[in-house]
Order: sequence, then C-alpha cells, then structure tokens
Amino acid sequence: MTWVLGALGFWVAAWALNVRLARLDNSRGLRLLMPALFGLTLLVVWEGLVRGLNVPGVILPPPSAIGARIATSLPVLWADFVQTFVKGALSGYVLGCGAGVLSAIAIDRSPFLQRGLLPVGNFIAALPIIGTAPILVMWFGFDWQSKAAVVVAMVFFPVLVNTLQGLASADAMQRDLMKTWSASYLQTLTKLRLPAAMPFIFNGLKIATTLALIGAIVAEFFGSPIRGMGFRISTEVGRLALDMVWAEIAVAALAGSAFYGAVAACERAVTFWHPSQRGL
Repeated sequence: MTWVLGALGFWVAAWALNVRLARLDNSRGLRLLMPALFGLTLLVVWEGLVRGLNVPGVILPPPSAIGARIATSLPVLWADFVQTFVKGALSGYVLGCGAGVLSAIAIDRSPFLQRGLLPVGNFIAALPIIGTAPILVMWFGFDWQSKAAVVVAMVFFPVLVNTLQGLASADAMQRDLMKTWSASYLQTLTKLRLPAAMPFIFNGLKIATTLALIGAIVAEFFGSPIRGMGFRISTEVGRLALDMVWAEIAVAALAGSAFYGAVAACERAVTFWHPSQRGL
C-alpha cells in the first residue's frame, strides 16, 4: 500500500498547492504552471495506483512503462506520426477547411447555393465515419490519400457553418455604410465581413484540429500501409502490447494539443482586436 498512500499524499499536496496558486495574481506563468501541476498529479496518481494495486500491464500499464516504450520506439513513432498526422490529417485539414471557407463565401453570395448546397453539407456531416471511412479507403487506396479524404469530410461542415455565421455577424448599419461608399461585394467582403467573421472562422478551425486527427486515425483501422497511428494501435492491441498502444495515444494527444495551440496562437495574432482576446 506504500505506492497507493504515496500517490494519494502527492494528490493532496498538489491540490493544496494549486488552491494557493489560484489565489495569487493571474499571471501568464501561473496559467501555465497550474495545468502542468495538475497533469503531473494525474501521472503520479496513475503510477501509484497501478503499481500499488498490481494492475496487470495488459489492462493499464503505468506511465513509466509507457515512457520507456516511447524512448525505445522513437523511429517507429516518428514514422507513424508523419504518415498519420503530416500526410493524412494535415493535408486533409488544409483541403477541408479551405473548401469550407470558400463554400461559405459562395453560399453567402448565392441564395440558390444557400438553399441547395447547405443541406448537402449537413447530410455529409451526418454520415457516420465508421460507414464512410471504408468506402473512401476503397476509392482512394490504402495510403494517406484516403485518410485525407476522410478528414476533409469531417472538417468541412464545422468550418462551413462557422464561416457562414461569421459572415452574417456584420450588422446592417456597417453594410449600409459600405454601400454609401460605393464598395463592391469583394471590397465589402475583404474589408468588413471577413475580418468580422475571423473569430467564428477560427472557432471552426479549432474544432477541426481534433476532428482531423481523430478522422485520420480511425480511417487507418480500415486499411493502411504498415505504418500509421491507427494501424499501430489496431496491430498492437491484437498483440496485447498495451504500452505501445498508450505510447501512440500519448503522441497523438501531444500532436493534437500542439496543433490546437498553433491555431489558437494564429487566432490571437489575427483577432487581437476582438474582445475575447483582451487580457490573454
């Protein structure tokens, strides 16, 4: 019970420290320190409970075993990361988000497309990935192109809806003012409506970061070359190598968090004028 008591003691101490830190000034360093301390607490409690309760490794390996597997499998993890994230998720993200923004502008410009294309986009978003992924794998092959196609289908609709909402956020008085200046549709779009829509567009882009990685990994369950996060997870589960499975999950979580953080940083740089960015 030493491991269990030590883990619980560390949790109590970390909780007390976080409570004290929360009462201090809300500086940038504290905003980074508090979630880092919380994450460290989870790892310590996980390690202590697994070792103290003698949980089998095939059910839940300790973080130390996962870290050791990551250290000894860096070439494999890197190849899987490039295959799934760089080739599949990132390329599909760029294509899907770009198509979503351009389609939203076209729908906003044309009432005909608004009545016809938007329901089709809603229909595509409602299709289950479990059903569409094997079809797209058969259409585009077993390499990264089929994974990118799945990602495009997943991220297109959230970006489309958020962009349409953003384009409608400019009020009537602002639009009338642009008309009094004899501004064309393109000038109104670039000078007023797109800048006003940026907070909404970035909301869609941030949602799409997680969807892109999930879609690429799930698509690899239905056919993939001998590399990729989804391929490795499905293969290692069958071999009961749960430490490698958790290593892939850790890499995917870190990649997804970094991707989300990069998009959020771009949002702060582009929409620094928006009230939601004040005080960050």
